[in-house]
Amino acid sequence: MQTLSDHAWQTPPVSEQLSRVSVQPSTVSSSSSLSEQPALANLFYNLKRAAEDQPFPSYQERIHHLRQLKKQIQRYQDLIATVIGEDYGWRSPTESKMLDALAPILEVNHALHSLKRWMKPQKRRTELLFLSNSLQVRYQPKGVVGIICPWNVPLYLSLGPLIASLAAGNRAMIKMPPNCPRTAELLTQMLAEIFPEDLVCVVDGNHPQAMEISHLPFDHLIFTGSANSGRQIMANAAANLTPVTLELGGKSPAIITPGFSLVSAAKSIAHGKGVNSGQVCVAPDYVLLPSGQTAAFIEEIKRAFTAMYPSLDGNEDYTAIVNDAQEQRFLTMLEDARQNGAQIDICAADTPAEREQESDNKNPQACRNQRGKYRQYPLHVVSQVSADMQVAKQELFGPMLLVFEYQDLSQALAHVNQGPRPLACYIFSNDQREQQYILQNTHSGGVTINDCGWQVMNHDAPFGGIGASGTGSYHGIEGFRELSHGKTVFKKHRFFPMELFHPPYGKKIQQLTLRFFLGQADSEVKLKSRD
Repeated sequence: MQTLSDHAWQTPPVSEQLSRVSVQPSTVSSSSSLSEQPALANLFYNLKRAAEDQPFPSYQERIHHLRQLKKQIQRYQDLIATVIGEDYGWRSPTESKMLDALAPILEVNHALHSLKRWMKPQKRRTELLFLSNSLQVRYQPKGVVGIICPWNVPLYLSLGPLIASLAAGNRAMIKMPPNCPRTAELLTQMLAEIFPEDLVCVVDGNHPQAMEISHLPFDHLIFTGSANSGRQIMANAAANLTPVTLELGGKSPAIITPGFSLVSAAKSIAHGKGVNSGQVCVAPDYVLLPSGQTAAFIEEIKRAFTAMYPSLDGNEDYTAIVNDAQEQRFLTMLEDARQNGAQIDICAADTPAEREQESDNKNPQACRNQRGKYRQYPLHVVSQVSADMQVAKQELFGPMLLVFEYQDLSQALAHVNQGPRPLACYIFSNDQREQQYILQNTHSGGVTINDCGWQVMNHDAPFGGIGASGTGSYHGIEGFRELSHGKTVFKKHRFFPMELFHPPYGKKIQQLTLRFFLGQADSEVKLKSRD
């Protein structure tokens, strides 16, 4: 007798699936100290096998995992601030707690409060044709989720997707970036204390096979990073038909409408650029303001920035550019703008020497001499920008802000819509008609009105991009559904006469049904000749 295991169409085991990708389950051979780390595919195999053994964790298990994670973040909050600061050279401890501890706590609180409702099967209405039968959608864990996080907000952007994964009943592999090794070590320790490796595992960014993670046949893959890397991740995932969520970035605009207070807008935008020294994917990239207001706006944003950060050298509240490579990128973009005729205003002038450097717009060392002890740079406001400058083409991702003027609001929106769709848009207007006009005539991942960035910190709403700024979303119920399969379940009533719709066709009930739902055909309709 042939058994189920004899059928040729049976899904191959995980080990066989892994043999089809470039990452093989074997011991890593390397002369470096990393050679002791297990092979990527072995870690993945353990996760996959555990997911197959327990495909639907209960509500109680998921709540337990989320509570464990919350407690661990609370326990480690001081060390989180210290360790991320070590990777950055200097990072504001308060910002580290707000971004990488408080934000995940808010997200896990929301999941704990909402999970029972999210997991409950949803009743749906059948078509009239199938009245008396039942129809529902059940949300089933996808299995194993890969999470590839960036360096700029390393814990929030790893723990946020992890919270969604655990809430949806999945297992997860987190790949950390290579330029925050201490934070990767911290996260590994944090999670290993509460989760077995076949539930959650962390891959160090310097793991010999770290860059091959997107080749693995995950059930879902979440990537946060640049658009160029996102394209490669998506191409790699496509080989396994792995669905992806891409959180990218782009040039997010801040639109100041006529009549709105420049003082109020400048305070919000200065804060939006000051947080993490502008190294945030939703930081405002450029400002659009009414014609003739550039000089006044620059004065106001200088005043706002220096009120928050009177001095940079030794300022515990202001974060450094993360490393030498990112610092050089920042300086290169500024120098390119200078050489191509841009006006650059520096939002700091603490000493006579600094004021002298600030006034010297042609001096390539002016910017470097403004830095604090740990690659801390003041905000640089760039105006008179032309399309051929690097700053006009690339996401700034640092303490830099572009300023453009517009003649009317339609011209401002045309400027936004001509570029790739951004991750965020900031509207500064007290007129509801203006607000609606901008909301309806621009595309962006999310919006904050009359401030910057706060849409991300509210976890009952999705966080995600559109077009070049990403695809898919997480946070809230959208994150739960993103990492679940919404399985449609139709259940036939015991006495429902489904046989009436079986062949042979032409029965009276079939004719009446078609006539009722389709109506009368038009006998005059003919296929047009191709001649």
